[in-house]
Amino acid sequence: MSRHRTPLSQTSLRPPLAKTVCDRHKSLNLLSSKPVLAHKMEKNKRAVVTGGLGFLGGHLVESLVADEYEVTILDNGMSARDEAFEYLQASSVEIIDHDVRRPFPSSGAFDEVYHFASRASPTDFEEHPVEIALTNSQGTENALAFAHKHDARAIVASSSAVYGDPEVSPQHESYPGHVPLHNERAPYDEGKRFAEALTEAYVRKHDLDARIIRPFNVYGPRMRLDDGRVIPNFVTQALASEPITVYGDGTQSRCFCYIDDVVRGVRKLASLPTEEGRGTVVNLGRQKSIEIRELAETVKRIVETSPEIVYKPLPEGDPSSRSPAVERAAALLDWSASTTLQSGLKETVEWYRDRIEMSSAQQR
Repeated sequence: MSRHRTPLSQTSLRPPLAKTVCDRHKSLNLLSSKPVLAHKMEKNKRAVVTGGLGFLGGHLVESLVADEYEVTILDNGMSARDEAFEYLQASSVEIIDHDVRRPFPSSGAFDEVYHFASRASPTDFEEHPVEIALTNSQGTENALAFAHKHDARAIVASSSAVYGDPEVSPQHESYPGHVPLHNERAPYDEGKRFAEALTEAYVRKHDLDARIIRPFNVYGPRMRLDDGRVIPNFVTQALASEPITVYGDGTQSRCFCYIDDVVRGVRKLASLPTEEGRGTVVNLGRQKSIEIRELAETVKRIVETSPEIVYKPLPEGDPSSRSPAVERAAALLDWSASTTLQSGLKETVEWYRDRIEMSSAQQR
């Protein structure tokens, strides 16, 4: 499949850093801005993945490629990571520089559309609130319209953020949530809620075969070193023997789910027949919770360092707990999270350790 390197028409949407990332990968013949999505082998299934250079989207693409899909990634490089490209160089992968806030370029037939584009790091909530809100609103509209045009199945990545700071535990898919409208998290939290409402509207109005996943606190290898979420923060601080920062008193709890388990759940939901899957919303998460202060101690033991734990004020809107009800996933998908937190953290720590050592060696 050819790689085009024609001038981009959308560079004004991207800040200089993101443009540098995109330009660097175009020089490796990995990034295209061509206006038409060409296809190669009609016998293979074809999927579009928005945000396919991100953490969750990148792992999903890897899974699809392993099953001999032809995959077109739409990503503007805003939060792309160099490590993503180490496994996305297969000839069956086409990477197109595209901002999902604009209508998708298209030609040919597609079987599945995965809308996974959106910044999800808390560090981005303050710096990129408008982009986040529009990616989850206008971007979702473009993804759904694209799927409808191609009579494709749509899988939309929502988030446990739609539950806000819940007043019930665990949270079943029918729980409407407890989400404030006016805080730093609102563009993301409400953006995901709107994305779900719009998806449901497409199902009702256009009979679109669309499904929604709500992943809970996903973690694992290939998260950015500066991601800003709690596990990357704790691991990078512990590996550097720096104080581990806990926000609040550390008694807030989370249920962390390893990336491989989440991708497996996404694929199972996507494979359901239309009569079973259309309009379905499914939580994907590990039910066993852990307090954040206990998580900090766990990371210290795995990394085998002894940094102090420092406490800082809790960010506005940070929920005290979230816990998924997963009966629907178990019954409908025969799915459960099989990776223990200890095992997943060990894999994550080793990846970060290797990445940091590689980065240090390159700087020498």
